[in-house]
Amino acid sequence: MIAVVKIAGQQFKVEKDQTLYVPHLEGKTGDKVKDIEVLLASADGKLSTGTKVAAEIVDQVKGDTVIAYKMKRRKGFHKKKGHRTAYTKIKVTSIA
Repeated sequence: MIAVVKIAGQQFKVEKDQTLYVPHLEGKTGDKVKDIEVLLASADGKLSTGTKVAAEIVDQVKGDTVIAYKMKRRKGFHKKKGHRTAYTKIKVTSIA
């Protein structure tokens, strides 16, 4: 069974026992994920909308470093800033 869900404003195509990285969600490792909106589900080619998806948080991680570098030539001006985006690793436990 496959489902298209909306988590933290982004859409994901998920299956049972799949792990994926989503934008940061509040919670600790082992907590159940709330606010999963199921947009569409498919089982054996039949589409439905009234299904539920359960997931749990596996880990809180950070993404790769992104550097923003600004410079104006011949002026001596340069500015370097960076950040690491926070992600939550979740595992889909069931699609019912």
